[in-house]
Amino acid sequence: MPERDLHTQLTKYLTDVHSIEEQALVQMKRAPEIAGDPEIAEAFSQHLHETERQEERVRDLLQAADAAPSKVKDLAGRAGGVGMVLFAKFQPDTPGKLVAHAYSYEHMELAAYELLRRVAERAGEERVASVALDIGDEERRMAGRLESVFDRAVDASLREVDPDDLQDQLRKYLADAHAIEMQAIQMLERAPKITEPKSLARLYEEHLDETRGHEQRVSDRLEAIGGSTSLLKDAGMRLGALNWGGFFQAQPDTPAKLAGFAYAFEHLEIGGYEQLKRVAQRADDTETVRLVDTILTEERAAARKIAAHWDDAIDASLAQVVAA
Repeated sequence: MPERDLHTQLTKYLTDVHSIEEQALVQMKRAPEIAGDPEIAEAFSQHLHETERQEERVRDLLQAADAAPSKVKDLAGRAGGVGMVLFAKFQPDTPGKLVAHAYSYEHMELAAYELLRRVAERAGEERVASVALDIGDEERRMAGRLESVFDRAVDASLREVDPDDLQDQLRKYLADAHAIEMQAIQMLERAPKITEPKSLARLYEEHLDETRGHEQRVSDRLEAIGGSTSLLKDAGMRLGALNWGGFFQAQPDTPAKLAGFAYAFEHLEIGGYEQLKRVAQRADDTETVRLVDTILTEERAAARKIAAHWDDAIDASLAQVVAA
């Protein structure tokens, strides 16, 4: 790719991560109010200060490149942040939903900075690459803090639940897991058709087979404990996957954007299953715990495989931009 075009793409990636930080700022400012637990609230408050500094550092990089944040992207980012907080706030298990979605978002940020770093390295921009590495490490640490409070999130979500109602809660968490798997299936069915290289397309196809197995096993387990899947939740999640598919197909750098989103989505599933496992443990349902452990192993492996292809995704995206 010509050097001028490479620097143009680097600026676009900087505006992308700036909008991501704008969305994160909205989340971090509002999350402590609905966290339902002082330790969880403190994790968000602590990361708010980090996020403010991250936004400043990215803005400085844009200024050094004689560029500026994108008002349109930043506005969309802030609106998305409000939407995520409101979604969590109006759920019956707000702390759990908040932590699971924030855990996923941290991995989306991590993916964005991993991709930014690779573009910067190809452009010979050592300062940008160094900042991307630093911020990526901070996002990784925040994800670790959120993972450490999964137990507290479940305790806060179930605080008002009578012990006799735990089985009903377990059915609800299983229904949520089924809805997420339905969205994953919809996304993975489209992903190989809109991405390059073949290594990534093949990875999505392989995980699609695993995901179909997850959906069936969750559905079977739900039926075994007297529950049923939620048509409304499943339809809503499938619609969301269709919308995301259209979004990625319209992007000039589909492989990178799709890989970053898929990586974050795997961690949304991981966060959800980690909490489902804890609900099952509290309900003394060892069969569901075993099922979730098996699925978690496969979801974590899929996330690692996607991360192993960051370079492939960037190379394919940059080639796609040149071809356009």
